[in-house]
Amino acid sequence: MAQAEIGWESKFVLLLVLPMVAVEAVWQARDWAAASAPAAIWTISLSALLGLVTWKLRAATPWAAVAGAVITASLMFSTLAPPYNPLQTALSPVLAVSVLAFAATRAGRAQKQRLGTAERPEGRSAAQVTANLGVAAILSSPFARSSLAIGRWPTPSAFALVTAGLAALAEAAADTVSSEIGQVFAGRPRMITTLRRVQPGVDGAVSLAGTMAGLVAAALVAACGALALRGGVIMFTASGAGGVFGFLFDSLLGATLEQRGWLNNDAVNFLSTAAAAALALAVSALTY
Repeated sequence: MAQAEIGWESKFVLLLVLPMVAVEAVWQARDWAAASAPAAIWTISLSALLGLVTWKLRAATPWAAVAGAVITASLMFSTLAPPYNPLQTALSPVLAVSVLAFAATRAGRAQKQRLGTAERPEGRSAAQVTANLGVAAILSSPFARSSLAIGRWPTPSAFALVTAGLAALAEAAADTVSSEIGQVFAGRPRMITTLRRVQPGVDGAVSLAGTMAGLVAAALVAACGALALRGGVIMFTASGAGGVFGFLFDSLLGATLEQRGWLNNDAVNFLSTAAAAALALAVSALTY
């Protein structure tokens, strides 16, 4: 849900994620420029293009588009492996998240405007983008890149970390899709903690239609990532399960800490992607 001003939680997420990810993206760009200039050029260009498109479509503010481009570049560099193919990097699941979120927020927009729950006309803020994608970038960088540079999944730790990052992306898509679709097609949802009926858009509200949409979104992002990164059934299962757990955890945080004003939406989103990643990390570490 859009916020009128940036709270301390949002500032904390921005400061925690963006400086680290930006420095790492520059560092990786330098390394890959020395090893494979075309790979570095394509990665930077495609990340910038994605940011430009999201801004032009009014899915993100200018600063949000910049933040998304930097995070996407870092994720792509962290999952590069020779021979270079941009679609066999984290670009594929990031694109899946972007498309799903864009379609879901546009669905039934007139009804959401009547309810007062529609996304702002200028799109998501930098804090919102960072809260949704930041955990994936932190986990995938720099730990995975050193081993990925010499081949695909030479170590279990690289596999587990990238799988956890994919789960964070799956959660981000599932949370957005479940909320946006539920507001349009589910009627009055129920609070996850009490099961009493509430108005659409209330923090912590869930519905059958929204939950099913979230399950599909998590599965789609997990499938895109597992196929692109050649992670197989284990990566798909672990990241998909993490994504589903994360978006349900998001509703629980919304019904408790966010309702009481202890956390804002950006903090809830960030913690939910972290919870998704933690479950996927445990599952993949035990099974890979």
